[in-house]
Amino acid sequence: MRTLPTAVTAPDLAGANWFTSSYSHNGGECVEAAINLPGAVPIRDTKNVDGPVLMFLPAAWTSFVHGVRQGDFRTV
Repeated sequence: MRTLPTAVTAPDLAGANWFTSSYSHNGGECVEAAINLPGAVPIRDTKNVDGPVLMFLPAAWTSFVHGVRQGDFRTV
C-alpha cells in the first residue's frame, strides 16, 4: 500500500499550481487543489493558503471527483 509523507512543508509545495473548481462561483467557501505534483494531490482552504494541507493519493482524488460528478454524495 502506498502512503503519503506524514509532514509536508511549504517548500515541498512551492511548485504547486493551485486552482479552484469552476463551480465554486467565488462564494468564499472553496478549496484549491494542485494536480501537477507527482504522487500526491494537495488540497487547501482558499481563505487560509498558508494553513494546513490535506494530501491525497492521485487515485483517491480521482475517485472522489468521479463520485462528485456522478452525484454519489448528498448535498448539505
